[in-house]
Amino acid sequence: MTTHRPETDLALAALVREAATAGTSLRIRGAGAWMDAGHPVAASATLDVTAFTGVTAYAPDDLTLSCGAATTLAELEAATRAHGQWCPLLPWGSDTGTVGATLATATTGPFGDRLGRPRQLVLGVRAVDGRGRIVEAGGRVVKNVAGFDLTRAITGSWGTLAVLTHVHLRLRARPTVDETWCVVGADEAALDAFVRGPLAPLGTVALSIEDAAALALPGPGCLLRLGGNAPFVAAARQVVRSLGDASAVDPAVWANVRVRCAPPSRATAWRWDALSLALRAQFDPAGILNPGLLGATR
Repeated sequence: MTTHRPETDLALAALVREAATAGTSLRIRGAGAWMDAGHPVAASATLDVTAFTGVTAYAPDDLTLSCGAATTLAELEAATRAHGQWCPLLPWGSDTGTVGATLATATTGPFGDRLGRPRQLVLGVRAVDGRGRIVEAGGRVVKNVAGFDLTRAITGSWGTLAVLTHVHLRLRARPTVDETWCVVGADEAALDAFVRGPLAPLGTVALSIEDAAALALPGPGCLLRLGGNAPFVAAARQVVRSLGDASAVDPAVWANVRVRCAPPSRATAWRWDALSLALRAQFDPAGILNPGLLGATR
């Protein structure tokens, strides 16, 4: 299979226009983790977008960052940590995954409910659609939406509307105190009340016997991440200790948890309803981008 590796938006747009004219279908590939893991694409050529990488703008005072879509989550972590910030895009899977794939599949993770899901964290995008047009949506500092929210539409569309090249993201300040606890034998009702209450943890993951053993944790039960200022975490910690047999563990465990404990439905499904088909017809009428993905007929 032929592989194309454009290095600029203009080169990518020209390549897509040529492919649309020739009827050449394209499989969009960054790190390749999603497409190589049960999401086949019936394409005749591969579009390698790994050239679109790196942090291009960072405004710590505004808590915003812009980067190439092929930038890895590990690169975001390295760029923001020095400023006491982080990008809450902490999806299921490895940090070798890319920002583009996370947004394209709208993959969330164990912290999505509290820290934000992809559609809430992306401020804007630049992309090339199936007609070979360079499109920009949203903004760099605030989500600027007038009329149809194209940023939201492209997020979670699995590359069937456009090829992401650059993204603008919302960041968060790192919590002053960040602790992780493993609780064994917690009462489900009490745990549920805590998770839904005013002292809710940043994330919660249920652990099986096999998970606990593989992650070298005290036992099956639940893993909780507490984050915030010192008084808040102190109050939350007191509740956690009352839930069951609670042990503090190294917060670094979450990197392995996100890989091992990923649920089957970790990504948002793209439904081919009337609106989705209308968007496809508008942005990729020839159906050359990731054809056959998620049941697409073309």
